[in-house]
Amino acid sequence: MIARFKERAAAVRKRPLPPVAGEERQQFIAQANTDFQDFAMIGDAEATLEDGVLTLRIDLRPADKRS
Repeated sequence: MIARFKERAAAVRKRPLPPVAGEERQQFIAQANTDFQDFAMIGDAEATLEDGVLTLRIDLRPADKRS
């Protein structure tokens, strides 16, 4: 699952812009940025499965503050 989200994040970055202009173009770019951020965060998560419960742990601290 984690690998799939990493692949999806990479695919969003490679996604070509459709032939739209103006406000629609800005909306597309904003959505692509949100999609990338969501997929990348999950792709970087540490996953554990305990008693049938999947837990994704995402460290949002800056790299220099992580242990």
